[in-house]
Amino acid sequence: EVQLVESGGGLVQPGGSLRLSCAASGSTFSTYPMSWVRQAPGQGLEWVSGINIGGRLTKYADSVKGRFTISRDNAKNTLYLQMNSLKSDDTAVYYCTPGGSGDWGNPRGQGTQVTVSS
Repeated sequence: EVQLVESGGGLVQPGGSLRLSCAASGSTFSTYPMSWVRQAPGQGLEWVSGINIGGRLTKYADSVKGRFTISRDNAKNTLYLQMNSLKSDDTAVYYCTPGGSGDWGNPRGQGTQVTVSS
């Protein structure tokens, strides 16, 4: 079973940028499609973006399309999420999890907090 540790969150002003990372342990990371999901205060989990095993196919929720970029480095067992033009609505705990847009699993890591505020 792959273990996932998210990092890179923080406090940023509207319009700012952050880059999230998800470090995976074990040798199976490169065999899973991966997704980022998020949970805003008082809300349920929301799928944000997904990437296929090879990293060439990506998909985004409409709310982040054109602002966020997902990528992965299988040699480093790491998933990334570059977030630009951040809005207050992006405030949430962000998690990485195996799976694509329709079959992602419930996150098991601690997540990383992103707060967008002036």
